Amino acid sequence: MEHSGLTPSAPAASALAAAQDVIRQPLGQVLPRLSATVAPLVPHLAVAERSTHCAHSPFKSHTAAGVPDGAVGRITSAELDPLVASVSAGSPWQGTAHIGGADRPVLAVASEATDRSALLVLVRADDGPLAASDTAVVQALWDLVTSHFDRLVTEALPGTLARSRASAGERARVIAELSENHATALSGLLSVLRSRNLDDAAARATAVDLAVTALVDLRAETERDRAVAEEPATDAFARLTDSLRPLVRHSPVRLEFGAPESARPLAADVAHAARAVVRAMLLTCLDQDAVSRVHVGWSLADTELRATVRDDGPGALSACSLGPQRVGERLEALGGRLDVDAVPGWGTTATATFPLGTPQAAPEDPLAPLGARELEVLTHLARGHRNRVIAQELHISESTVKFHVANILTKLGVATRGEASALFHAVA
Repeated sequence: MEHSGLTPSAPAASALAAAQDVIRQPLGQVLPRLSATVAPLVPHLAVAERSTHCAHSPFKSHTAAGVPDGAVGRITSAELDPLVASVSAGSPWQGTAHIGGADRPVLAVASEATDRSALLVLVRADDGPLAASDTAVVQALWDLVTSHFDRLVTEALPGTLARSRASAGERARVIAELSENHATALSGLLSVLRSRNLDDAAARATAVDLAVTALVDLRAETERDRAVAEEPATDAFARLTDSLRPLVRHSPVRLEFGAPESARPLAADVAHAARAVVRAMLLTCLDQDAVSRVHVGWSLADTELRATVRDDGPGALSACSLGPQRVGERLEALGGRLDVDAVPGWGTTATATFPLGTPQAAPEDPLAPLGARELEVLTHLARGHRNRVIAQELHISESTVKFHVANILTKLGVATRGEASALFHAVA
């Protein structure tokens, strides 16, 4: 299917249709579709983004349609750092940057739709000047895309939260494994190269320098990733207070805040969700009559974040009252819980608890690889039955029983019938 694209003379209706086409894509297809849409305006080889609306994958890159793989080297998040620091939101920048391992002409646009900005970089196919009208269209599209996804984050829909948390956990696991593998390999290299058994001092010194540099780069990359995927709890709460104050600007209700004492980093998906849930709880409190004061506070323990909204209203709220705001669903998506304590005549305290660690996946059933017949055979093995008895009970031949037993031992990774029986009893 051909992608809809823009031309410098495209009418407004076409531009709006193209924008709608981009933001309607699944999350993983937005960048490729955006690339195809702006290609007629800005011919490019590849596109990359650094953003904060996606907690599990803040950096993405994509080779443009029709461009051979390898035409642009591997683009890294570190290469975008100078542009993140220098490109101003709303002011597209044309120039040369070190991208994909080489100096290349680029167009970089930054959007202020998110609190910590979002950057889009197009690695151009040529270095000719671009028309201001064309770069303005790219800027407008990028603002629209980041605004759309920032809205998804702010609303923190349960499905989005669940996918984000699952992906974030997988991303964290992969990063940890890669870091550990690289650090182990480089540390081993340093140990060998520092050995006195090596005679070529110059080669050893050069190799040591390279290895040390690689270790520093690895640690710096980890810090860059953490800076995008996490934010200090104090900063996250400050962003919450800034978003809540306008809700009571023209109201007699007095809003009080209790900031967390710890600046401990919070995963971006937890911070986003906590702000969305608190906002929903506050709106429910403000819908009551006779509310003059609401206190909003965060507190951090070792394993959880507790967000509390306490009012002095009639004390008639319940968990069901928060149903239309989907608070329970949002919390469930992150493995959290909601507690509502209402005292008639005194007010209501609603507390949302967020686990700070990625929910542990349910342990895999060690017997899952076995088929139905193999499970039947294993059940008899666990009872101490010999092959002849099993054959009689299941109305199969002894050779077939032996075949199933061999398969059972292989699939369970055990060496004897006794070990297989013990594993069966351990999970039964």
